[in-house]
Amino acid sequence: MADNKTNSQKKDEIIAMQLDIIRKMTENNIKRLSDDIWGATRTTNTQSTQATQKPSSATKSGEKKAETKENLPPINTGASGEKTDLTKASDGATVTPPESEEEKLPPKENIEDLKKELDSYIGLDEVKKEVKNLINMATVYKLRIDNNLPNPDMSLHLVFSGNPGTGKTMIARFMARVYHSLGLLSKGTLTEVDRSGLVAGYIGQTAIKTSKVIESAMGGVLFIDEAYTLTSKTENDFGYEAVDTILKAMEDSRADLVVIVAGYTDLMEKFIDSNPGLRSRFNKYIDFADYTADEMFAIFKLNCSKSFYVLDSAAEDKIKEYFTLVSEAAGEFGNARGVRNTFEKILTEQANRIASLPSVSRDDLMKITEDDVVSALYEPDDEDEKTEEKSDDSRSE
Repeated sequence: MADNKTNSQKKDEIIAMQLDIIRKMTENNIKRLSDDIWGATRTTNTQSTQATQKPSSATKSGEKKAETKENLPPINTGASGEKTDLTKASDGATVTPPESEEEKLPPKENIEDLKKELDSYIGLDEVKKEVKNLINMATVYKLRIDNNLPNPDMSLHLVFSGNPGTGKTMIARFMARVYHSLGLLSKGTLTEVDRSGLVAGYIGQTAIKTSKVIESAMGGVLFIDEAYTLTSKTENDFGYEAVDTILKAMEDSRADLVVIVAGYTDLMEKFIDSNPGLRSRFNKYIDFADYTADEMFAIFKLNCSKSFYVLDSAAEDKIKEYFTLVSEAAGEFGNARGVRNTFEKILTEQANRIASLPSVSRDDLMKITEDDVVSALYEPDDEDEKTEEKSDDSRSE
């Protein structure tokens, strides 16, 4: 009797842990969706601590012990996975800055190592070519400075265009690391902001608000998402004041500030054309293509691998079929962001299935079945069924 009670308690603890992981992932996903798509206020200094950097000896020994025990690492509790980008094996994470000013700065990295990391990203073939060109140009630019040779007037500022979820923020963070490692930026941090973080509601306040953001970005990259919203309204809109303030900073502080603007392709073209100063300062453009079905499936598999989930063969087939369907409108689906949503939906269904099992093993916690995929992606939810029934009733009337 006591054994049954103990087993029941263990089962409840395991299920609670699994549901807590999903809850954390979902909360983080909602926040990122709000920030990246709908333009919630966000002005955050982001430091890159990539998995390409050598892990500490403590981490290595911990992993080795886990592999020896069951030939598998321990289940990922989600603490480090909350900011993991699903498009690559190593990604920058939001880090709480330490007390020491010196410790705040991310370390300079080997450029060849950074190029290898770039190659490891899933998809982004054209982006990789353009970024490598930028790396080579910036490398020679710095070498000429070191050798007291003059440089042509070269702008490091960039325009990123493409649909949501195509890796624009990820590459902006990567470029901050590159420029810092080459000694072109003193800090190499990424400050991400949108219209709401730059524009105030009253005359005279926008310049002050934008200047504070620029000051916080000095020494790194200022990444302005959905930049076209700054000039998409009337000429009397305060967004134009923010643009003028940014243009002045780009000229006055070009030795230690890089600005990257991003958004939908057609809207970014209109944004650049809205001000002659923008056209003159932004002369490098990188277009981010939508992910293919195979690339989205590879991103999904990578996410499973990172979190120690295993797909059975039938589940794999269903997920491939699903990504083939949604890839026809990858921009609406959300590309890598849509893959992340899909992964979390499937984990929710897996948790619901596990909660009904009489006993739960480690393999159960890791396995994703065809039923999990079908329940998450193919079966209509209650709201869909109600809408369909209501539509049928209205037609019958």
